[in-house]
Amino acid sequence: MASSNSYKLRCSIPGHEMDVRGLASAVSPEGAFVSVSRDRTGRVWVPNSSPDKGFTEMHSMSGHSNFVSCVCIIAPSETYPQGLIATGGNDNNICVFTMDQSQPLFTLTGHKNTVCTLSSGKFGTLLSGSWDTTAKVWLNEKCMMTLQGHSAAVWAVVILPEQGLMLSGSADKTIKLWKAGRCEKTFTGHEDCVRGLAVISNIEFFSCSNDTSIRRWLVTGECVQVYYSHTNYIYSLAVFPNGNDFISTGEDRTLRIWRQGECSQTIRLPAQSVWCCCILPNGDIAIGASDGIIRVFTEAEDRIASAEDLQAFEDELSKTTIDPKTGEFGDIKMEELPGREHLVEPGNRDGQTRLIKDGEKVEAYQWSVSDDRWMKIGDVVGGSNQQTSKNVMYEGKEYDYVFTIDVNEGGPSMKLPYNVSEDPWLTAHNFLQKNDLSPMFLDQVANFIIENTKGHVVGPAQPAGGDPFTGGGAYSSAALRQTATNIYFPKTDGVTFEQANSSQIMAKVKELNGGAPLEHKLSDEILESLQRLLVSVSEPNSSMSPPSIQEINVLWKASHWSEDLVFPILDIMRLAVRHPQVNETLCGEAEGVQLCNHLLSLMRPEGRPANQMLALRTLCNCFSGRHGRALLMAQRETVLSHAADLAIICNKNIHVALATLLLNYAGCLYGQPDLEAKAQCLSVASRALETVQDKEAVFRLLVALGTTVASDQTAQDLARSLGVTSQISKYSSVSDPSKVAECCQLVLKELQ
Repeated sequence: MASSNSYKLRCSIPGHEMDVRGLASAVSPEGAFVSVSRDRTGRVWVPNSSPDKGFTEMHSMSGHSNFVSCVCIIAPSETYPQGLIATGGNDNNICVFTMDQSQPLFTLTGHKNTVCTLSSGKFGTLLSGSWDTTAKVWLNEKCMMTLQGHSAAVWAVVILPEQGLMLSGSADKTIKLWKAGRCEKTFTGHEDCVRGLAVISNIEFFSCSNDTSIRRWLVTGECVQVYYSHTNYIYSLAVFPNGNDFISTGEDRTLRIWRQGECSQTIRLPAQSVWCCCILPNGDIAIGASDGIIRVFTEAEDRIASAEDLQAFEDELSKTTIDPKTGEFGDIKMEELPGREHLVEPGNRDGQTRLIKDGEKVEAYQWSVSDDRWMKIGDVVGGSNQQTSKNVMYEGKEYDYVFTIDVNEGGPSMKLPYNVSEDPWLTAHNFLQKNDLSPMFLDQVANFIIENTKGHVVGPAQPAGGDPFTGGGAYSSAALRQTATNIYFPKTDGVTFEQANSSQIMAKVKELNGGAPLEHKLSDEILESLQRLLVSVSEPNSSMSPPSIQEINVLWKASHWSEDLVFPILDIMRLAVRHPQVNETLCGEAEGVQLCNHLLSLMRPEGRPANQMLALRTLCNCFSGRHGRALLMAQRETVLSHAADLAIICNKNIHVALATLLLNYAGCLYGQPDLEAKAQCLSVASRALETVQDKEAVFRLLVALGTTVASDQTAQDLARSLGVTSQISKYSSVSDPSKVAECCQLVLKELQ
């Protein structure tokens, strides 16, 4: 078969609605591969015989409740001769599919945060890595062991051909070699997060990193070669069957092909992030990017796209806008740039870039060895430091400016998006946080923003002195004793739902009781008992005696009323558990677990929203008493895992109650060395922030995060490794209500 000796586009597959985050070559059908995406789906693609030399979607797989982050193929077995597909997601789960089914064969649960990497080995072994800082080994639908040792998210895992040897790469900048579940060796050398690993042989492997380098290692510990060519984060690697040549993709918009230790070809893409790559059995290369498109490149002359499709791809690339310091451009002085005549001179290597001035425009070109010409790769927008055109797109959002900052000479450029409505100091702070840079650069970066936006700066409102939870005129005495810069956290006194209208609640009970079937009707004695208890717990200054054991028992029995009727009874329980006597009786050692189980049964995702909300509010109010706090701390893992499932329900009252429950847990854990519990709080908060929109709920989640990490370095490290900083930074510029941005800024400060 004829070969062009350089890769050209075979086809573009617009198969996903969001970023394509993982690719894997399938064993069967022949030539097939699997893709996964932030759109929560996986898709199986098979080559078709049409003139466009493309691929057809065989079927789509669903099973994750959040973004799908990674995929791998489990080798064929007698039971599954086509092999299996394993996918990992932001829902903390691993779904395993057969090649021809759209729903999971089974689901593996156990990770406490996003599963971001998977690798399969002999005998059906599966290795997973997660933001929870662990890797797990799975076999026959069970977790066989957990590999603990990294101090930050595990971004990459791979199983070596030798039985029992496994590798993990982490945001802690290290790679670890594991044998039989024990760490045998730690590899150091990378200066930033390790993002990808690829096996060369029994004794060698590659790694890639955010530090823009690729390293070749011996399993004995030696780094035998370092490869440089990328100009930004490197996300993925794949090795050709010869074991020497390989490919890589990254944040610099490129796919790079490496032969005999040198970058022999650079293919630029019209997408910011090239997340993943895989090599197909016929030597073709598939890549997935942030624009949701899969592109396949080939060396085979008979599979190269038509001239029209190649031109369309080149046209799309030429229309992209490029930040002037992305790639190899360096500082640009418009007056010193040559004109179009500069393109007459040939380049001296594939991928070499050249800038030319065309009137008032600056255009970027790349030398193509195979085509023996300069190919336009985009327009460079702005001067030497900035894009000044309005509505600049960056990571799918519009900004007034997108600056490029060079902090470390010779290191990769970093993008800083900015809107004139934002506080330049906060934007600078968030930028330093995101890129793990020293706070010493704060003044320098903020002043750079101010100088380059010509004074168009709008700062945030100053913190007010009111209660951020109730809107009242005063906060708690504990908060007022804190420094004026942080009235929000740590929040250690429980937040409860106090609002009550006793007459309306009882009127609703009687109304529902009047229309209830005979077998569900409450007697007059029960109604009178409920009314006495309601008055005594909601009107503390009344002359009513405290609730009796008999009245509390009546409330407990009434709370098991039919699910379509029970919500006003739950409202009475919400108010009642604040009373010391009720709290002790219902939350004590004997009855407490029953109460928990009953409330959790009402919180089922398929249940009634009113019951879900009031069950959550009741749990929150249980924290007002000693017995309730002890009960909920003992049942923490079960309660929070059930509560977290309600984040996907589109109901702001449920979201506020969920956030409040999490906040109360965080308050109880403040000052405690229980990292596992804090890890669950961080994970649930992170998951909730993926879907919660209501600003009050967001605010309470931010306070919960702040309380969890306050004065706890280990919890802060864990939050950073989970990506909390980048997840919440968008709230730092919320203007209404101002408390959201103020609290967010303080959480970011804790995590710096």
